[in-house]
Amino acid sequence: MEKKITYLDRNEYNYGPAPIVAEVLKNFDPQKLCFYTRIYDEGKKSIFSDYLSEIFHIPEKQIILGYGGEDILKQVVHCFLSGKEKQKTLLIPKFSWWYYKSIADEVDGRSVLYPLYEEGDTFKYDFESMKKMIRQENPEMVLIASPNNPTGNSLTAEELDDILSFIHPDTVVVIDEAYASFANQDTSYIKPLLEKYPNLLIVRTLSKFYGLPGLRLGFAFMGNRLTRFLNYSTKYLGYNRLSEELGIAVLKSTDYYQQVADQMAADRELYYKEIGPLKDFKVYRSNANFMLVKYPAALKEKLQTTFKNKGYLIKFMNEPDLHSHMRITLGTHPQNLEVIAAIREVAVQ
Repeated sequence: MEKKITYLDRNEYNYGPAPIVAEVLKNFDPQKLCFYTRIYDEGKKSIFSDYLSEIFHIPEKQIILGYGGEDILKQVVHCFLSGKEKQKTLLIPKFSWWYYKSIADEVDGRSVLYPLYEEGDTFKYDFESMKKMIRQENPEMVLIASPNNPTGNSLTAEELDDILSFIHPDTVVVIDEAYASFANQDTSYIKPLLEKYPNLLIVRTLSKFYGLPGLRLGFAFMGNRLTRFLNYSTKYLGYNRLSEELGIAVLKSTDYYQQVADQMAADRELYYKEIGPLKDFKVYRSNANFMLVKYPAALKEKLQTTFKNKGYLIKFMNEPDLHSHMRITLGTHPQNLEVIAAIREVAVQ
């Protein structure tokens, strides 16, 4: 019998969804699928964007919906980097999701990496180097990830404000906050930032904290200077009527997901305690649903073999300066214990 594989390489969700998800699926009226949404008669995109407007206190017209956060990221890059008259420059973190560069490549864009630096058991954005690079490159777009994948570090609202303050108002700034709810449940900073910096787009998703990557539902908050993107992205005939009901339901179930996030936070501490002291290992502080762990290069093959034998798939990084690191998605508590035990088994041999 083939061994079941537990995927801890994709930052997916190994806990089940909130009970309300099953209730929505059970009680959904399939007749609704025979008709487009009617809320556009009110000048709104979706009952989901309308609900987001209510809970985030942001005008519905400033809310973007997409097929996951990745869809919004692709759309905004395509929207603002396309065109022969542009230099098509996108600034992205040195250590970041490969997808950012990929979508810039699709429109022949230039991806310029700005530095992150390692300090103790975390990574940090280099604000001074960012300022210098932005002045030199004069980019059409700057992308910031907080928390950042794969390094796990995040920015405070004050730090975001500091960065935004030295970026020209004509430059589009995109903040990828896919993992933000793990770092901070306070979202009160979003509205003031949008009002102060109308060139800003903040992208979120239901894939990470709310554990529904298979739903493919993302959303973003848009500053008033980006109305071009609103016209580019809005779907005239509305959105998936089942998805939008599920989206509203999970946002009403934050307490359930916070309990899972609290367990993940406790398991992060286990990683620091159990793996951090091992010789030549290093566990970085994470504000997300994954851990970045540096390991002795000589143990790479043994680690890969051990994980495979135990049915776990872990992401081994191969980027420059991160080639002896692995990014481990936080699974359930028993899964995390088994992964930690597997690492210790290899390390103490």
